[in-house]
Amino acid sequence: MVEGERAVEECERLARTAGPEELAGVLSDPGRPLWARELAAYRLGTAKDPRAFETLVLFLNHRDPQRCATAAQALAALGDPRTARAAAALATNELRVAYAGQAVRLLTTLRAPESVPALIATLERRLVRNDPYRNVALACVAGLGVLGDRRARRVLQAAEQHPGLGAAASAALARIPAPRNRRPAELRKKEAGTGG
Repeated sequence: MVEGERAVEECERLARTAGPEELAGVLSDPGRPLWARELAAYRLGTAKDPRAFETLVLFLNHRDPQRCATAAQALAALGDPRTARAAAALATNELRVAYAGQAVRLLTTLRAPESVPALIATLERRLVRNDPYRNVALACVAGLGVLGDRRARRVLQAAEQHPGLGAAASAALARIPAPRNRRPAELRKKEAGTGG
């Protein structure tokens, strides 16, 4: 009971009164429990302290979905230029794809140059028969719809034919601008010949 009370007191102190130097010390102390490192990283990240970056990236790909979500929120607030590259690497890592959902959602939030290529690559790999990571595929589909980049049209059209993704892919495609109409070459030549 005493040990539990101490943990509660420590949690409250880290959450409310601990300063940035103490929080950074928690991150580098291997003797601290996981929850303490998570809390310290979250507070530093939301305060835009770059010392939280490495720890938050580790939590972004954690088995615990809540830890992943908390890390994604803090990384979005942190504003570190390395974040998009790290999230793209996690999203496209097939060895850790089961935990890639929050990395995909973070890439959508960041709207970085790495976002669309990473989401396309991840979704393409999820379109195989009986892929078990439908939640990751749906996150990619939704993200590509939000980002509205024409480069995503082809993979979303393929996703429309995939069981379990069709409706979401159609909704995402509806948010992407249609390809620009290009006049036939014959018409352009005719207009050029009659110009002037």
